[in-house]
Amino acid sequence: MAKREFANKVAVVTGAASGIGLAVASRFAKAGAVCALLDMDKMRLQQCEREFLDAGHRAMGIVCDVTRRSDCETAIKTVVDRFGGVDVLFNNAGITQRSAFVETRIEVYERVMAVNFFGALYCTKAAIHSLIQRRGLIISNESIAGLAPLLGRTGYAASKHAMHGLFTSLRSEVRDKGVHVMVVCPGFIKTNLQARALGGDGSVTRRPQSRIGRQDTPEQAAEAIFHGAEREKNLLVLTAVGKLGYWVSRLAPAFYERRMARQFKAELEH
Repeated sequence: MAKREFANKVAVVTGAASGIGLAVASRFAKAGAVCALLDMDKMRLQQCEREFLDAGHRAMGIVCDVTRRSDCETAIKTVVDRFGGVDVLFNNAGITQRSAFVETRIEVYERVMAVNFFGALYCTKAAIHSLIQRRGLIISNESIAGLAPLLGRTGYAASKHAMHGLFTSLRSEVRDKGVHVMVVCPGFIKTNLQARALGGDGSVTRRPQSRIGRQDTPEQAAEAIFHGAEREKNLLVLTAVGKLGYWVSRLAPAFYERRMARQFKAELEH
């Protein structure tokens, strides 16, 4: 099977000012793609745009709060007007939560769903006709928490399960139109996502994150995502621990749930 080529293709990345989003945008830019960087951090976004342009890449930063449907629609329209269309959409913008269900306000669930699920939905809906026209690629950045339970992260897991249902179902609808949908499930990646994790009251939690094994870098994740995109993978699970967790949760779900709960319960006891 021939690999997808990304030279001169237009790649839209949400949450592009840091972490996996920035690393993936950089990797596509190095392959010759035109990159539209979407993020709500205006100052950081301007800095990233300058760095891309100084490196000789074609790029544009667009301030976008993915929880606002109008922002997403305007951002995608700006990309289409400027570059002619969208060939790759990487739904990466995300937020997480670490708190016990009984202590977590409903507003926290609404916020996590607004960023993770509805942000991805808004951007995809705005770009879908262009993606179909150009036989493009949608990448959904999810999590092992979108496939298996994760103690203390009911809001995060719910949003990622919702994303998984949306994008795997969408794949079945657009495959015959030439559009591919790749789902990415990272394990532990060293980004600032966890430093901004919401607690039960909606403020940033001070509870330390539990981890298993070594964290990969955003650049390692980006390299895997890029090559997965080239090969049109359906599901891409990242990190050794992520892959182990995926298979154990599939083959021995009850064992996985017990071991996971023991590993993570200390987070809720601080």
